[in-house]
Amino acid sequence: MAMSHPVHPILHPVKITDLRPTQMTVGLREVGAKREEWRNRPRNAEGKFLGSHMIPAVIGPGGTPWIVDHHHLALAMHKEGVDQVMVSVIAKLDTLPKKRFLAFMDAHNWLHPYDARGRRRDFDELPHTIADLADDPYRSLAGEVRRSGGYAKSPTPYTEFLWADFFRDRIKAERLDDHFDKCVIEAVPLARGPEARHLPGWAGVDGTD
Repeated sequence: MAMSHPVHPILHPVKITDLRPTQMTVGLREVGAKREEWRNRPRNAEGKFLGSHMIPAVIGPGGTPWIVDHHHLALAMHKEGVDQVMVSVIAKLDTLPKKRFLAFMDAHNWLHPYDARGRRRDFDELPHTIADLADDPYRSLAGEVRRSGGYAKSPTPYTEFLWADFFRDRIKAERLDDHFDKCVIEAVPLARGPEARHLPGWAGVDGTD
């Protein structure tokens, strides 16, 4: 997901285990790519890397930071044994009761309570920790199609999940395990086709008048 928010950096890092996800899934292939990026960073550049990848969050009831972007990065850092990341606060809603807090977050499109099959779930089914995020292979497909030029990066929240659902209806899930690269090749022209023109970042040619 990509978002554009004014941010106010918190000067102190936050433990990854204290971060609360606002979505249910990630693309584990993308997490793997970010782990590789971390491993290939220049030696002794850990602080610089984390300082340039601050994670936007909303402070919720009890002072809990609910992250609204960069779930893949947070999970990648957790899997790499990183204890803390830098967080930037976009809103403080810690005075709201949890039910109202979640309703506010949902109304502002700061929640994406959809499971790995694209089904909307109850708020109380959201993962409690970054480590609890499930894999959605279609999210990985959507990310790779964007990098392959199938569609453009967009500030619309959860853009990649919208594209994931588009591909979910057109490419069989079992093919993603053994033929992921072929699926990407097939998905790029699908993304540029007229059926996808309603999606954010669509980069096809509109032949309508």
